[in-house]
Amino acid sequence: MTIDISTATPDDAAALAACAAVAFPLACPPDADPEDIERHIRTQLSAERFAANIAAPGHTILCIRDGDEIAGYSMIVLDQPSDPDVLAALSISPAVELSKFYVHPGHHGRGSAAALMTATLERAAASGLPGVWLGVNQENARALRFYTKSGFRTVGTKRFRLGNRFEDDFILEQALPAGADSVA
Repeated sequence: MTIDISTATPDDAAALAACAAVAFPLACPPDADPEDIERHIRTQLSAERFAANIAAPGHTILCIRDGDEIAGYSMIVLDQPSDPDVLAALSISPAVELSKFYVHPGHHGRGSAAALMTATLERAAASGLPGVWLGVNQENARALRFYTKSGFRTVGTKRFRLGNRFEDDFILEQALPAGADSVA
């Protein structure tokens, strides 16, 4: 099976939002308030928000394409973190942020996530920065296993606001290969 991964265009914003609406709730803790999850999807993962991220300098969204559908996506950001917990935890700096990484549940177990991670890390390495970091909810065991298998290691903790409550995230990082000659 060939997995089609390419860079998002403005025409992909609605399909990205549709994928996010299905995939994001799976990454939330089981006791998260469904209204908070829905609000986050409406405000942070809307088609308008994706369009803004696609257009933003230093942001790259990669998509898993399944025909006309988006079956998963990742977003890397070249802006350096300002969160003091992240800054204190990272041992590699400057670093690319792997801001979002989601795969539609219909594509779990098919190699899609591994292919998307490979493409994402290649794009991050092309930035020329020495490392990549991400935050992941401490209760998301499936994602933690996947990120560890993908070469990330836990270096600290931070908080993520979901509605009126804070969730606890692990901060993970990994070194990127040196010598890339293009920019993400």
